[in-house]
Amino acid sequence: MKDNNRQKENVSEQIIQYVWQHKLYYPHGLTTTTGEQVIVENAGYPNSNAGPDYTEARISIGGIKMVGTVEIHRKASDWYRHSHHTDPAYSSVILHVVLESDEEVKTADGRVVPQLQISIPSSILDKINNSLNPPSPFDLPCQSVLPTIPKLTVHIWLTSIYVQRLQSQVEVINKRRTLCEMNWEKTLFITIARNFGFGVNGDVFEEFGNKVSWPAIGKHSDDLEMIEAMFFGVAGLLDDCMIPEFYRADAANDEYLARLRRNYNFMKNKFGLESVDPNRWKFLRMRPQNFPHIRIAQLAMLVYQGKLKFARMISAENVDELLELLTTKVSNYWKTHYTFSSTQSKPIDKCLSIDSRRLIVINSVVPMMFAYGKYKEDYSLMEKAVALVEQLPPEDNNIIRKWKNAGMMPESAMDSQALIEMMNKMCRCHDCLRCRFGLDFMKSDNQWLWKEDEPQD
Repeated sequence: MKDNNRQKENVSEQIIQYVWQHKLYYPHGLTTTTGEQVIVENAGYPNSNAGPDYTEARISIGGIKMVGTVEIHRKASDWYRHSHHTDPAYSSVILHVVLESDEEVKTADGRVVPQLQISIPSSILDKINNSLNPPSPFDLPCQSVLPTIPKLTVHIWLTSIYVQRLQSQVEVINKRRTLCEMNWEKTLFITIARNFGFGVNGDVFEEFGNKVSWPAIGKHSDDLEMIEAMFFGVAGLLDDCMIPEFYRADAANDEYLARLRRNYNFMKNKFGLESVDPNRWKFLRMRPQNFPHIRIAQLAMLVYQGKLKFARMISAENVDELLELLTTKVSNYWKTHYTFSSTQSKPIDKCLSIDSRRLIVINSVVPMMFAYGKYKEDYSLMEKAVALVEQLPPEDNNIIRKWKNAGMMPESAMDSQALIEMMNKMCRCHDCLRCRFGLDFMKSDNQWLWKEDEPQD
């Protein structure tokens, strides 16, 4: 039951900290290097600031209970290599935890620090190494234990991860609002506009949203064609280069396109409008229903209908009300076209699908509502935002299908959002050491380690 000495050289300090925090070492019969009994009541709390690695640890050493800090190193001599012996901040250390005790260490005031050399089971090290270096970049080492994790544990962890994701979205919204001169209305528009890119064109849609003139919208809010002229002009889609060559002859006789160009030139001069680089728009392997032209026509209609009003979005009481606000179609021209001057198709309203509207609620409306609630210190609004995402069904995409294949079944959009966050921020980075599911994976098949300690004399 000794750790594999051959593996010691490959064990980082981060891994030793993880092992210490979660008690993944051999926990029985612990003694200091001088033979004093060690009982770990609480490993302490990770210290993100300067100073020892763990604070408020509760440890009995030689029958004496102590509360203080814990420092962790791979080798004891790292204490001196890191100059802790001259730093008064380390005078509060009650225990020095090491993988290899190669010398005695002292604090700045000359006190000898009790030292504990821990042994890590090779099975634990194997699992850690497997999680950090998986056979496949998208491998889930924890897959074998996911179906066995209690539902309450899953719910608590996914809720925690979702809140982290929501906080990150709020930070982005706050930066966006600063660029909008603290205008919540325009911030909402840009946030929703970005979502209209549905990942592929998200960045260019956000740039488009930033370049749209809010005074111009206010001046022409009752004229759909003027709104369309500004939107398509700012998007750069009125340029000849964005019309396929085999449609350009027809474009010369397209009255709708000609009106949009005239109106855009008028507003461009009046409001100082600028266009995005039209070459940034992506069309490859995209269904015509998702072409930027159709998405911009839908967005223009929402603005014209007055449905993207910040107050209306924030005051919505339930998901159905929000989905109704996002229900829209396109103007008559776009019912029969997918790009300018293209061959006319059978008239189709080209409404936003229910799945698209749900994604906009999840990724735009809920974060905006939460951000505004946080700004106003309105906790009921923040709670409503979270409740809304819990009411929505889980998303269905490649990431969620991968989790389902591994035995993790999300019950709501909050769960699926958390799983997306975990995949992007932890799984793909092989950062299992920060994951609650990863901890269950490390402990699996090693339950004997965590049997209650036998009484020690």
